[in-house]
Amino acid sequence: MKRREFFKMSVGGSASALAAAFVWPKTSLAESHEKARSLNLKVTDVRTFVMNAGGDENYVFVKIYTNQGITGLGEGTFPSKGLTMSHAILEHKRYLVGKDPTEIERHWQGMFRGPRYRGGPILMSAISAIDIALWDILGKAVDLPVWQLLGGKARDAVRVYPKPGWGNTPEEMGELWLAAKKEGWTAGKSGFLKPVDGILYPKPAIEDSVARVRAIREAVGPEFDICIDLHGKPTTPMALDFCKQVEEYRPFFVEEATQAEDLGELAHLRAHTSVPLATGERLFTKYEFSEICARHLVDYVQPDIIHCGGMTEMRKIASMADAFRIETLPHNPNSRVCTFASVHFCMATPNATLLEISGSEKPVWDDLFFGSAITYIDGFAQPPDRPGLGIDLDEEVAARSPYLEKDWHGPRYSDGAITDR
Repeated sequence: MKRREFFKMSVGGSASALAAAFVWPKTSLAESHEKARSLNLKVTDVRTFVMNAGGDENYVFVKIYTNQGITGLGEGTFPSKGLTMSHAILEHKRYLVGKDPTEIERHWQGMFRGPRYRGGPILMSAISAIDIALWDILGKAVDLPVWQLLGGKARDAVRVYPKPGWGNTPEEMGELWLAAKKEGWTAGKSGFLKPVDGILYPKPAIEDSVARVRAIREAVGPEFDICIDLHGKPTTPMALDFCKQVEEYRPFFVEEATQAEDLGELAHLRAHTSVPLATGERLFTKYEFSEICARHLVDYVQPDIIHCGGMTEMRKIASMADAFRIETLPHNPNSRVCTFASVHFCMATPNATLLEISGSEKPVWDDLFFGSAITYIDGFAQPPDRPGLGIDLDEEVAARSPYLEKDWHGPRYSDGAITDR
Protein backbone atom coordinates (compact mmCIF):
# COMPACT_ATOMS: atom_id res chain seq x y z
CA MET A 1 0.00 0.00 0.00
CA LYS A 2 1.26 3.43 -0.90
CA ARG A 3 2.02 5.88 1.88
CA ARG A 4 -0.50 8.43 0.55
CA GLU A 5 -3.28 5.80 0.47
CA PHE A 6 -2.43 4.70 4.01
CA PHE A 7 -2.56 8.28 5.23
CA LYS A 8 -5.96 8.88 3.60
CA MET A 9 -7.37 5.68 5.13
CA SER A 10 -5.97 6.55 8.55
CA VAL A 11 -7.38 10.03 8.53
CA GLY A 12 -10.71 8.91 7.13
CA GLY A 13 -10.98 6.05 9.60
CA SER A 14 -10.10 8.31 12.53
CA ALA A 15 -12.64 10.87 11.46
CA SER A 16 -15.35 8.24 11.12
CA ALA A 17 -14.54 6.76 14.50
CA LEU A 18 -14.53 10.19 16.09
CA ALA A 19 -17.88 11.06 14.53
CA ALA A 20 -19.37 7.80 15.74
CA ALA A 21 -18.02 8.22 19.24
CA PHE A 22 -18.94 11.86 19.68
CA VAL A 23 -22.45 13.24 19.38
CA TRP A 24 -22.49 17.04 19.05
CA PRO A 25 -24.74 18.55 21.70
CA LYS A 26 -27.80 20.45 20.60
CA THR A 27 -27.75 24.12 21.32
CA SER A 28 -30.05 25.45 23.99
CA LEU A 29 -31.92 27.39 21.31
CA ALA A 30 -32.43 24.32 19.12
CA GLU A 31 -33.72 22.32 22.09
CA SER A 32 -36.01 25.18 23.02
CA HIS A 33 -37.51 25.36 19.54
CA GLU A 34 -38.09 21.61 19.61
CA LYS A 35 -39.84 21.83 22.96
CA ALA A 36 -41.93 24.82 21.89
CA ARG A 37 -42.94 23.10 18.66
CA SER A 38 -44.66 20.36 20.66
CA LEU A 39 -47.06 22.98 22.07
CA ASN A 40 -48.38 23.74 18.57
CA LEU A 41 -48.41 27.45 19.32
CA LYS A 42 -50.27 29.76 16.97
CA VAL A 43 -50.66 33.54 17.07
CA THR A 44 -54.29 34.51 17.66
CA ASP A 45 -54.14 38.28 18.10
CA VAL A 46 -51.86 41.33 18.12
CA ARG A 47 -52.78 44.41 20.16
CA THR A 48 -51.05 47.70 20.88
CA PHE A 49 -51.21 49.91 23.96
CA VAL A 50 -50.32 53.58 23.56
CA MET A 51 -50.16 55.44 26.85
CA ASN A 52 -49.06 58.79 28.21
CA ALA A 53 -45.59 58.41 29.71
CA GLY A 54 -45.38 61.95 31.04
CA GLY A 55 -43.10 64.68 29.72
CA ASP A 56 -43.14 64.78 25.93
CA GLU A 57 -43.45 61.01 25.45
CA ASN A 58 -46.07 58.31 24.89
CA TYR A 59 -45.11 54.68 25.44
CA VAL A 60 -46.05 52.18 22.71
CA PHE A 61 -46.36 48.52 23.70
CA VAL A 62 -47.44 45.44 21.77
CA LYS A 63 -48.85 42.18 23.08
CA ILE A 64 -48.99 39.05 20.97
CA TYR A 65 -51.51 36.42 22.04
CA THR A 66 -51.45 32.68 21.32
CA ASN A 67 -53.85 29.73 21.35
CA GLN A 68 -52.15 28.32 24.47
CA GLY A 69 -52.66 31.43 26.58
CA ILE A 70 -48.99 32.44 26.37
CA THR A 71 -48.48 36.12 25.55
CA GLY A 72 -45.43 38.10 24.50
CA LEU A 73 -44.68 41.73 25.32
CA GLY A 74 -42.68 44.15 23.18
CA GLU A 75 -42.06 47.89 22.93
CA GLY A 76 -41.98 50.31 20.00
CA THR A 77 -41.95 53.68 21.76
CA PHE A 78 -41.01 56.35 19.23
CA PRO A 79 -40.63 60.10 19.86
CA SER A 80 -43.61 62.14 18.58
CA LYS A 81 -44.99 59.27 16.49
CA GLY A 82 -46.92 57.11 18.96
CA LEU A 83 -50.07 56.63 16.88
CA THR A 84 -48.08 56.10 13.70
CA MET A 85 -46.03 53.44 15.46
CA SER A 86 -49.13 51.70 16.80
CA HIS A 87 -50.59 51.43 13.30
CA ALA A 88 -47.27 50.24 11.86
CA ILE A 89 -47.17 47.41 14.40
CA LEU A 90 -50.79 46.44 13.71
CA GLU A 91 -50.09 46.30 9.96
CA HIS A 92 -48.27 43.04 10.76
CA LYS A 93 -51.25 41.40 12.43
CA ARG A 94 -52.56 39.91 9.20
CA TYR A 95 -49.15 38.38 8.58
CA LEU A 96 -48.71 36.92 12.09
CA VAL A 97 -52.13 35.51 13.00
CA GLY A 98 -52.22 31.75 12.51
CA LYS A 99 -48.43 31.36 12.42
CA ASP A 100 -46.04 29.68 14.85
CA PRO A 101 -44.61 32.52 17.01
CA THR A 102 -41.40 30.60 17.74
CA GLU A 103 -40.15 30.81 14.14
CA ILE A 104 -38.61 34.14 15.00
CA GLU A 105 -35.94 34.43 12.30
CA ARG A 106 -38.41 33.44 9.60
CA HIS A 107 -40.89 36.08 10.78
CA TRP A 108 -38.18 38.73 10.96
CA GLN A 109 -37.25 38.06 7.37
CA GLY A 110 -40.91 37.94 6.34
CA MET A 111 -41.69 41.33 7.89
CA PHE A 112 -38.49 42.93 6.60
CA ARG A 113 -38.33 41.52 3.08
CA GLY A 114 -41.98 40.81 2.36
CA PRO A 115 -43.24 44.39 1.81
CA ARG A 116 -40.28 45.14 -0.57
CA TYR A 117 -39.88 48.71 0.73
CA ARG A 118 -37.98 48.24 3.94
CA GLY A 119 -35.85 49.85 6.62
CA GLY A 120 -36.27 53.25 8.21
CA PRO A 121 -37.24 54.20 11.76
CA ILE A 122 -40.97 53.43 11.68
CA LEU A 123 -40.87 50.01 10.01
CA MET A 124 -37.80 48.85 11.93
CA SER A 125 -39.27 49.95 15.26
CA ALA A 126 -42.47 48.05 14.47
CA ILE A 127 -40.48 44.92 13.60
CA SER A 128 -38.39 45.41 16.75
CA ALA A 129 -41.45 45.52 18.99
CA ILE A 130 -42.86 42.33 17.47
CA ASP A 131 -39.51 40.55 17.52
CA ILE A 132 -39.03 41.23 21.24
CA ALA A 133 -42.54 39.92 21.94
CA LEU A 134 -41.80 36.73 20.00
CA TRP A 135 -38.66 36.08 22.05
CA ASP A 136 -40.77 36.62 25.18
CA ILE A 137 -43.23 33.96 23.98
CA LEU A 138 -40.47 31.47 23.21
CA GLY A 139 -38.91 31.92 26.64
CA LYS A 140 -42.24 31.43 28.39
CA ALA A 141 -43.05 28.40 26.24
CA VAL A 142 -39.88 26.59 27.29
CA ASP A 143 -39.67 28.06 30.81
CA LEU A 144 -36.34 29.83 30.30
CA PRO A 145 -35.24 33.47 30.54
CA VAL A 146 -34.37 34.95 27.15
CA TRP A 147 -30.68 35.38 27.97
CA GLN A 148 -30.42 31.62 28.37
CA LEU A 149 -31.97 31.09 24.93
CA LEU A 150 -29.34 33.42 23.48
CA GLY A 151 -26.51 31.16 24.58
CA GLY A 152 -26.33 31.67 28.33
CA LYS A 153 -24.23 34.01 30.40
CA ALA A 154 -21.38 35.95 28.87
CA ARG A 155 -21.05 37.75 32.23
CA ASP A 156 -22.48 37.58 35.74
CA ALA A 157 -24.16 41.00 35.67
CA VAL A 158 -24.48 44.01 33.36
CA ARG A 159 -22.72 47.28 34.14
CA VAL A 160 -25.17 50.17 33.74
CA TYR A 161 -25.20 53.94 33.92
CA PRO A 162 -27.97 56.36 34.98
CA LYS A 163 -28.45 60.03 34.17
CA PRO A 164 -27.42 61.85 37.34
CA GLY A 165 -28.94 65.21 36.34
CA TRP A 166 -28.11 68.65 35.00
CA GLY A 167 -28.20 71.25 37.75
CA ASN A 168 -28.40 75.04 37.39
CA THR A 169 -24.63 75.50 37.42
CA PRO A 170 -21.57 73.37 36.65
CA GLU A 171 -20.93 73.07 40.40
CA GLU A 172 -24.48 71.79 41.04
CA MET A 173 -24.06 69.30 38.23
CA GLY A 174 -20.84 68.06 39.79
CA GLU A 175 -22.65 67.56 43.09
CA LEU A 176 -25.41 65.54 41.40
CA TRP A 177 -22.86 63.27 39.75
CA LEU A 178 -20.95 62.84 42.99
CA ALA A 179 -24.21 61.79 44.65
CA ALA A 180 -24.68 59.16 41.93
CA LYS A 181 -21.18 57.86 42.60
CA LYS A 182 -21.95 57.59 46.32
CA GLU A 183 -25.08 55.59 45.46
CA GLY A 184 -22.84 52.95 43.86
CA TRP A 185 -22.98 53.82 40.18
CA THR A 186 -19.68 53.70 38.30
CA ALA A 187 -20.67 55.82 35.28
CA GLY A 188 -23.23 58.41 34.23
CA LYS A 189 -24.47 60.25 31.16
CA SER A 190 -26.02 63.57 30.34
CA GLY A 191 -26.92 65.58 27.28
CA PHE A 192 -24.77 68.65 26.71
CA LEU A 193 -24.94 71.78 24.51
CA LYS A 194 -28.22 72.74 26.15
CA PRO A 195 -30.46 75.41 24.57
CA VAL A 196 -31.51 78.40 26.66
CA ASP A 197 -35.25 79.08 26.43
CA GLY A 198 -35.33 77.01 23.26
CA ILE A 199 -32.39 78.82 21.63
CA LEU A 200 -29.01 77.17 21.05
CA TYR A 201 -26.18 79.69 21.24
CA PRO A 202 -23.13 77.76 19.92
CA LYS A 203 -20.18 79.43 21.66
CA PRO A 204 -21.87 79.93 25.07
CA ALA A 205 -23.24 76.38 24.89
CA ILE A 206 -19.77 74.95 24.28
CA GLU A 207 -18.24 77.08 27.05
CA ASP A 208 -20.93 76.04 29.54
CA SER A 209 -20.73 72.35 28.58
CA VAL A 210 -16.94 72.20 28.89
CA ALA A 211 -17.21 73.85 32.31
CA ARG A 212 -19.72 71.20 33.34
CA VAL A 213 -17.52 68.33 32.19
CA ARG A 214 -14.65 69.89 34.15
CA ALA A 215 -16.84 70.22 37.27
CA ILE A 216 -18.01 66.62 36.99
CA ARG A 217 -14.48 65.28 36.67
CA GLU A 218 -13.33 67.33 39.66
CA ALA A 219 -16.27 66.06 41.71
CA VAL A 220 -16.19 62.33 40.86
CA GLY A 221 -12.45 61.81 40.49
CA PRO A 222 -10.52 59.91 37.84
CA GLU A 223 -12.18 56.48 38.02
CA PHE A 224 -15.83 57.41 37.41
CA ASP A 225 -16.79 57.24 33.71
CA ILE A 226 -18.34 60.35 32.14
CA CYS A 227 -20.53 59.69 29.12
CA ILE A 228 -21.40 62.73 26.98
CA ASP A 229 -24.39 62.91 24.62
CA LEU A 230 -24.47 65.71 22.02
CA HIS A 231 -27.64 64.42 20.28
CA GLY A 232 -26.38 65.43 16.84
CA LYS A 233 -26.83 69.11 17.72
CA PRO A 234 -23.42 70.57 16.87
CA THR A 235 -22.23 71.71 13.48
CA THR A 236 -18.92 70.21 12.36
CA PRO A 237 -16.83 73.12 13.76
CA MET A 238 -18.79 72.96 17.04
CA ALA A 239 -18.17 69.22 17.36
CA LEU A 240 -14.45 69.64 16.73
CA ASP A 241 -14.15 72.51 19.18
CA PHE A 242 -16.04 70.72 21.96
CA CYS A 243 -14.28 67.38 21.57
CA LYS A 244 -10.82 68.96 21.57
CA GLN A 245 -11.61 70.94 24.72
CA VAL A 246 -12.90 67.96 26.73
CA GLU A 247 -10.05 65.61 25.83
CA GLU A 248 -8.16 66.45 29.03
CA TYR A 249 -11.14 65.33 31.17
CA ARG A 250 -11.08 61.86 29.59
CA PRO A 251 -14.75 61.22 28.88
CA PHE A 252 -15.69 57.58 28.39
CA PHE A 253 -17.28 58.57 25.10
CA VAL A 254 -18.85 61.46 23.20
CA GLU A 255 -22.11 60.31 21.62
CA GLU A 256 -23.68 61.58 18.41
CA ALA A 257 -21.25 64.45 17.91
CA THR A 258 -22.16 64.31 14.21
CA GLN A 259 -25.24 63.48 12.17
CA ALA A 260 -25.92 59.80 11.61
CA GLU A 261 -26.30 60.25 7.85
CA ASP A 262 -22.85 61.72 7.20
CA LEU A 263 -20.02 59.23 7.66
CA GLY A 264 -17.60 61.68 6.08
CA GLU A 265 -18.25 64.14 8.88
CA LEU A 266 -17.74 61.37 11.43
CA ALA A 267 -14.47 60.34 9.78
CA HIS A 268 -13.32 63.98 9.81
CA LEU A 269 -14.02 64.26 13.54
CA ARG A 270 -12.37 60.91 14.20
CA ALA A 271 -9.17 62.15 12.56
CA HIS A 272 -9.01 65.31 14.69
CA THR A 273 -9.82 64.21 18.25
CA SER A 274 -8.61 61.58 20.68
CA VAL A 275 -11.88 61.24 22.63
CA PRO A 276 -13.67 57.92 22.16
CA LEU A 277 -16.70 58.30 19.88
CA ALA A 278 -20.07 56.55 19.94
CA THR A 279 -23.16 56.50 17.74
CA GLY A 280 -26.02 54.29 16.68
CA GLU A 281 -29.34 55.10 18.34
CA ARG A 282 -30.70 56.43 15.02
CA LEU A 283 -29.28 53.62 12.87
CA PHE A 284 -31.31 50.61 11.81
CA THR A 285 -30.28 47.06 10.86
CA LYS A 286 -26.77 45.69 10.45
CA TYR A 287 -26.50 47.35 7.05
CA GLU A 288 -26.36 50.86 8.53
CA PHE A 289 -23.72 49.80 11.05
CA SER A 290 -21.50 47.87 8.65
CA GLU A 291 -19.38 50.68 7.20
CA ILE A 292 -19.05 52.46 10.54
CA CYS A 293 -17.61 49.28 12.04
CA ALA A 294 -15.45 48.33 9.05
CA ARG A 295 -13.87 51.79 8.96
CA HIS A 296 -13.47 51.95 12.76
CA LEU A 297 -15.22 55.33 12.84
CA VAL A 298 -16.35 54.86 16.44
CA ASP A 299 -15.21 53.00 19.54
CA TYR A 300 -18.75 52.08 20.58
CA VAL A 301 -21.94 51.34 18.66
CA GLN A 302 -25.25 52.10 20.37
CA PRO A 303 -28.13 50.28 18.71
CA ASP A 304 -31.51 50.58 20.41
CA ILE A 305 -33.22 47.21 20.73
CA ILE A 306 -36.68 48.68 20.13
CA HIS A 307 -35.57 50.48 16.95
CA CYS A 308 -32.69 48.65 15.25
CA GLY A 309 -34.57 45.43 14.51
CA GLY A 310 -35.16 43.86 17.90
CA MET A 311 -33.25 41.11 19.67
CA THR A 312 -32.72 39.19 16.45
CA GLU A 313 -31.02 42.00 14.55
CA MET A 314 -29.15 43.53 17.48
CA ARG A 315 -27.34 40.23 18.02
CA LYS A 316 -26.10 40.42 14.43
CA ILE A 317 -25.04 44.05 14.82
CA ALA A 318 -23.08 43.17 17.96
CA SER A 319 -21.38 40.19 16.29
CA MET A 320 -20.35 42.37 13.37
CA ALA A 321 -19.00 45.05 15.72
CA ASP A 322 -17.13 42.41 17.69
CA ALA A 323 -15.29 41.35 14.54
CA PHE A 324 -13.81 44.86 14.47
CA ARG A 325 -13.21 44.98 18.26
CA ILE A 326 -15.92 47.58 18.75
CA GLU A 327 -18.05 47.34 21.87
CA THR A 328 -21.84 47.48 21.86
CA LEU A 329 -23.44 49.81 24.42
CA PRO A 330 -27.22 49.67 23.87
CA HIS A 331 -29.20 52.89 23.80
CA ASN A 332 -32.05 52.66 26.32
CA PRO A 333 -33.98 55.77 27.40
CA ASN A 334 -37.30 53.93 27.14
CA SER A 335 -39.61 51.90 29.39
CA ARG A 336 -38.77 48.91 31.55
CA VAL A 337 -39.70 46.59 28.68
CA CYS A 338 -36.76 47.95 26.69
CA THR A 339 -34.55 47.72 29.78
CA PHE A 340 -35.43 44.07 30.40
CA ALA A 341 -34.86 43.18 26.74
CA SER A 342 -31.54 45.04 26.75
CA VAL A 343 -30.33 43.32 29.94
CA HIS A 344 -31.11 39.91 28.42
CA PHE A 345 -29.14 40.91 25.33
CA CYS A 346 -26.15 42.18 27.32
CA MET A 347 -26.07 39.10 29.55
CA ALA A 348 -25.48 36.86 26.54
CA THR A 349 -23.35 39.18 24.35
CA PRO A 350 -19.59 39.27 25.05
CA ASN A 351 -18.95 42.78 23.69
CA ALA A 352 -22.06 44.39 25.26
CA THR A 353 -20.22 45.91 28.20
CA LEU A 354 -22.31 48.88 29.36
CA LEU A 355 -26.03 49.72 29.30
CA GLU A 356 -27.98 52.95 29.67
CA ILE A 357 -30.94 52.98 32.07
CA SER A 358 -33.77 55.48 32.28
CA GLY A 359 -36.33 57.09 34.54
CA SER A 360 -38.65 54.13 34.03
CA GLU A 361 -36.87 52.50 36.96
CA LYS A 362 -38.71 54.86 39.33
CA PRO A 363 -41.38 53.28 41.59
CA VAL A 364 -44.14 55.25 39.83
CA TRP A 365 -44.04 52.60 37.07
CA ASP A 366 -44.27 49.55 39.36
CA ASP A 367 -48.02 49.05 38.98
CA LEU A 368 -47.86 49.17 35.18
CA PHE A 369 -45.58 46.13 35.17
CA PHE A 370 -47.02 44.17 38.13
CA GLY A 371 -44.03 45.25 40.22
CA SER A 372 -41.43 43.72 37.89
CA ALA A 373 -38.14 45.62 37.97
CA ILE A 374 -34.47 44.94 37.36
CA THR A 375 -32.35 44.59 40.49
CA TYR A 376 -29.26 46.82 40.60
CA ILE A 377 -26.31 46.10 42.89
CA ASP A 378 -23.25 48.39 42.98
CA GLY A 379 -23.93 49.74 39.51
CA PHE A 380 -24.68 46.37 37.90
CA ALA A 381 -28.00 44.98 36.64
CA GLN A 382 -28.69 41.46 37.83
CA PRO A 383 -30.01 38.96 35.25
CA PRO A 384 -33.79 38.37 35.22
CA ASP A 385 -34.59 34.82 36.32
CA ARG A 386 -38.21 34.46 35.19
CA PRO A 387 -39.19 32.82 31.88
CA GLY A 388 -39.22 35.04 28.79
CA LEU A 389 -38.42 38.70 29.37
CA GLY A 390 -39.61 38.45 32.96
CA ILE A 391 -41.96 41.42 32.72
CA ASP A 392 -45.63 41.85 31.80
CA LEU A 393 -47.97 44.78 31.19
CA ASP A 394 -51.07 45.43 33.29
CA GLU A 395 -53.53 46.39 30.59
CA GLU A 396 -55.96 47.98 33.04
CA VAL A 397 -53.26 50.25 34.46
CA ALA A 398 -52.16 51.19 30.94
CA ALA A 399 -55.73 52.15 30.06
CA ARG A 400 -55.79 54.73 32.87
CA SER A 401 -53.14 56.83 31.06
CA PRO A 402 -54.33 56.99 27.45
CA TYR A 403 -52.39 58.54 24.59
CA LEU A 404 -51.90 62.29 24.93
CA GLU A 405 -50.87 64.47 22.01
CA LYS A 406 -47.57 66.20 22.82
CA ASP A 407 -45.69 69.20 21.47
CA TRP A 408 -42.51 68.02 19.78
CA HIS A 409 -40.87 71.14 18.36
CA GLY A 410 -37.08 71.29 18.48
CA PRO A 411 -34.67 74.05 19.53
CA ARG A 412 -33.57 76.85 17.21
CA TYR A 413 -30.59 79.05 16.62
CA SER A 414 -30.84 82.74 17.42
CA ASP A 415 -31.77 83.50 13.81
CA GLY A 416 -34.76 81.16 13.99
CA ALA A 417 -33.20 78.25 12.08
CA ILE A 418 -34.08 74.81 13.51
CA THR A 419 -31.47 72.49 15.00
CA ASP A 420 -31.67 68.95 16.40
CA ARG A 421 -33.27 68.19 19.74
